[in-house]
Amino acid sequence: MSGAAAGTGLKDLARLEPLAFADLAGWDADDHAAAYRAFLRSCRAVDAASAELRPAQAPQRDLLAICREALKTPDAGRAEAKRFFETHFRPRLVVPHTGGGFLTGYYEPEFEGSRTPDATYRVPLLDRPQDLVTIPQGETLPGIEKGLQAARRTANGYAPYPDRAAIEDGALGDLARPIVWLREPGEAFIIHVQGSARIRLTDGSVMRVAYAGRNGRPYTSIGRLLVQQGAMDLESMTLAKLMGWLKDHPEPAKALMRQNGSYIFFREAAELAPEDGPIGGAGHPLVPGRSLAVDRSLWAYGLPVWLDGQLPLTLEQAEPLRRLMIAQDTGSAIVGPARGDFFFGSGEEAGRQAGLLRHPVRFVVLEPKPRS
Repeated sequence: MSGAAAGTGLKDLARLEPLAFADLAGWDADDHAAAYRAFLRSCRAVDAASAELRPAQAPQRDLLAICREALKTPDAGRAEAKRFFETHFRPRLVVPHTGGGFLTGYYEPEFEGSRTPDATYRVPLLDRPQDLVTIPQGETLPGIEKGLQAARRTANGYAPYPDRAAIEDGALGDLARPIVWLREPGEAFIIHVQGSARIRLTDGSVMRVAYAGRNGRPYTSIGRLLVQQGAMDLESMTLAKLMGWLKDHPEPAKALMRQNGSYIFFREAAELAPEDGPIGGAGHPLVPGRSLAVDRSLWAYGLPVWLDGQLPLTLEQAEPLRRLMIAQDTGSAIVGPARGDFFFGSGEEAGRQAGLLRHPVRFVVLEPKPRS
């Protein structure tokens, strides 16, 4: 695959099998205009060379040229959008050398909060500290263990950034100010995992918070830990059930959450309109049902990805998922060539749906055709 689509390490992790669009079950029935509108968001960012929030593989010449073609037709209907994707891309099934495709879901939570702490609102979301240095992907800094993605700038050079437990115990002092206060530690933790939130404040207004950085420590799934401990079984676990456990078991929950050393910092995203999705790794608002988080070390933002799998409705029921998505986000847990995270939107129902999705998926990347 060309550099327009993938990182050089992809060939070590997966093979790409050529397909025809006729091989994609459900392709003709999808709403290609909806995918095209999401694609245009990526194209505007790619064309303007906008800064990415969490840099991914750089889009190369072929994808950029296709984006510029798309921007000439901003109002394509379903048939025209379908022809556009078929004209400018070619499907490639991603077949990992180990394992298979896997899809989870995420969303933008909504919780109650306050700009000032009190007996009810006592758990902070922290602003990005001034001493935090984000380490670009694939690079390192003197004195920092390879694999850590952030460091602390000190008078004597660089040091590893404190982990979750140390930060919660006050290791940053006044370096990271609280931007909002929540009721429950589990609510803050879920926002850390999702990377954004809507906070309904005590004055009736809504505050949007967006990802502003992380301490660079590896991510550990507390859901997986609970399953390993026997506190829950994987088949019946939902996000609501997990949050209920965290609320009902405060001391074990504190110890459990601290096993995930990763810690996220936030900023107030006052620029977002109420109808906008949260800001994804590509640096622009996400589109519910069309934005996909991918492994940014392997893929470029803006790539169309066809998913073929199951979309759960309940723990017992599911419907076919056959949909064209656009790579517009990333996540610490989204690692691997056929690993995706499906953005459901905002609020409680989106969270319910996201919490059900942990399913195998057929992961087909649309490779940009070479430009003459």
